[in-house]
Amino acid sequence: MHIHILGICGTFMGSLAVLAKNLGHTVTGSDANVYPPMSTQLEAQGISLMQGYEPEHLQPHPDLVIVGNAMKRGIPAVEYVLNEGIPYTSGPQWLAQYVLQGKHVLGVAGTHGKTTTTTMVAWILEQADLEPGFLIGGVPKGFEASARLGGGKYFVVEADEYDSAFFDKRSKFVHYAPKTAILNNLEFDHADIFDDLAAIQKQFHHLVRTIPSTGRIIVPANDTNLADTLAKGCWTPVETTGIQPANSDWQAQLLSDDGSHFAVVYQGQTQGEVQWGMTGQHSVYNGLAAVAAAHHVGVDIKTACDALTAFDGVKRRMELIGEVNNISVYDDFAHHPTAIKTTLEGLRKKVGNRKIWAIIEPRSNTMRMGTHKDNLAQSASDADQVIWYQPAGLDWDLSPVIAASSVPARVAQTIDNIIDDVAANAQAGDAIVVMSNGGFGGIHGKLVAALKARYA
Repeated sequence: MHIHILGICGTFMGSLAVLAKNLGHTVTGSDANVYPPMSTQLEAQGISLMQGYEPEHLQPHPDLVIVGNAMKRGIPAVEYVLNEGIPYTSGPQWLAQYVLQGKHVLGVAGTHGKTTTTTMVAWILEQADLEPGFLIGGVPKGFEASARLGGGKYFVVEADEYDSAFFDKRSKFVHYAPKTAILNNLEFDHADIFDDLAAIQKQFHHLVRTIPSTGRIIVPANDTNLADTLAKGCWTPVETTGIQPANSDWQAQLLSDDGSHFAVVYQGQTQGEVQWGMTGQHSVYNGLAAVAAAHHVGVDIKTACDALTAFDGVKRRMELIGEVNNISVYDDFAHHPTAIKTTLEGLRKKVGNRKIWAIIEPRSNTMRMGTHKDNLAQSASDADQVIWYQPAGLDWDLSPVIAASSVPARVAQTIDNIIDDVAANAQAGDAIVVMSNGGFGGIHGKLVAALKARYA
């Protein structure tokens, strides 16, 4: 079967393309924005990519078109599919129908940490020789691709609350019917499709309604938004996670203040330790939830802890891009004030008094709408120097963010200006973290190159 994917370079759709290829289908795809790491992964899989959304990309007609949720009526390729009567479906529906049937699905949902936690669960199950299938909304380290069919009965999926397609406005995760569900956290986000927090909670409760009574729900004990969601009705056993002295079923005892070393305590007994390259309490919560989910499918807790100790992370999640003259450059996917705050808190505890540069592009749909603008200045307070990039399409003024900042901050209009400034002023020992949920004009590699040129 020839499957064409509209919006193939999105993190979810790119992973879906890998699965379709593994099932033996001929896979092609098109997207308006083709950039690494997803484009590189797809090309390595032998999947043909086309720029834009032209009807010509669908000639001759494919057998099926999988429509990404960024597609809208009026896009030429979408209109062509409808007018020509070409069979089409959404990504989540295709995944549920052709991949998840008969599997024990482990789903990871939440506003933050889905990609990393999904990768952790898949990694633990892999180290436990369970050969899991998985679909991850990013490019994990330690695996060849962001998705695979697997050889066992378990499938780990990043369960996103974003809508499924222009013709199916339900959240993606309602299609997946997980038996083991991690609900990492819940905040207001995706203001382009949700009116308020209650609207997101409604979708999360739809997910809760699909989880069997023989399954398991894993939630942080301190998240009141999730507690309110479960209070609407829950028919599945719930296990809670927390950092000591939290009152929870699963507890992390911090053995290092930055979260890089902690003990896992279950039902009052220390079961193992994790010593890894991750930092921040958010990473500890992610790891604890992953251990709990793996335990539900029979993985020994110590085995899970040992697996996390060897966990290498996910591309674009505090990924070290390069080091020049003892200046470290990191790439991070932060797309929300909470994500910015927790990432910088973790980095601060890791680097101590070293100077931190935060270069931030408010690129997500919610950021572009200005929904979180009142929280942005405070979110970057752990940095020493903040540069906010004003991208095209950001139709609100960043000046109030600068004025409210407790640390030196400024707005940059061009990427070249940022590179020139940072490359000229960064000193040995500094840590630079670039935050965006997009390609950011390849600033990461350009910045490393500029630093190398300075210190050559």
